[in-house]
Amino acid sequence: MAKGKRFLGGGQGGMPQRAPMNQMSMMKQAQKMQEDLMKAQEELETQAYEAKAGGGMVRAVVSGKKELSVLEINPEAVDPDDVEMLSDLIIAAVNEALRAAENASAERMNALTGGLNLGF
Repeated sequence: MAKGKRFLGGGQGGMPQRAPMNQMSMMKQAQKMQEDLMKAQEELETQAYEAKAGGGMVRAVVSGKKELSVLEINPEAVDPDDVEMLSDLIIAAVNEALRAAENASAERMNALTGGLNLGF
């Protein structure tokens, strides 16, 4: 057998087959990526994302866990004759804050995975 060439048994006509990539190295890379992803997820969960609606009449803050943590309503936004408008402002502010949290998470995960879709 020639030096530097590796033959795996069972090949047709004695043709050389390439040895598989260094599995240990691949496993170490996968483990490092998993650790980086877990660390990033933990960091994202500690962040707060804020959004306002109605020119600042309603302010919502959500955590990286996508839980509403703050909801501030300017008293001027409270009109007993137009509760529907206040509801719309609250929904808009909360949804925008949630989108900000989701976008930050997606950007961070894409940066770590090189754009691979790993279900995050």
